[in-house]
Amino acid sequence: MESRGVESKTLPHSPLLPGDWLVVLAGALLVGLSIPAFWRGGLGERAIIRQEGQVFADVDLRSRRELEVAGPLGVTRIAIEPGRARVVSDPGPRQYCVRQGWLTRAGEIAICAPNRVSLQIAGRTRLYDSLSY
Repeated sequence: MESRGVESKTLPHSPLLPGDWLVVLAGALLVGLSIPAFWRGGLGERAIIRQEGQVFADVDLRSRRELEVAGPLGVTRIAIEPGRARVVSDPGPRQYCVRQGWLTRAGEIAICAPNRVSLQIAGRTRLYDSLSY
């Protein structure tokens, strides 16, 4: 028999088999789910309110309170509820600290810079970031 120049074509072969893709997918899922567990400071236990850099109040997050902190521009109102705290209102022009919403995790902070008031959540674990150096 004579060969008529018909070449054997092979399909491109993937180096990963279907089981390999399953392992890669499971690993990516595991990494994605573990990031929040390892990169957060845990649940907050206290709300630390500062005025002009000095501690104005250190409040247990198991309580329910509302505080008014006087600053150079006026009064900043802070709400404390079980497990969370937030800046309710601030006389600052941009309202960045109000937009932070509820803070629940240790290390979270809302800074009302123009009024020189800040709200920080503290817990058992201490977080370090680039501001700590």
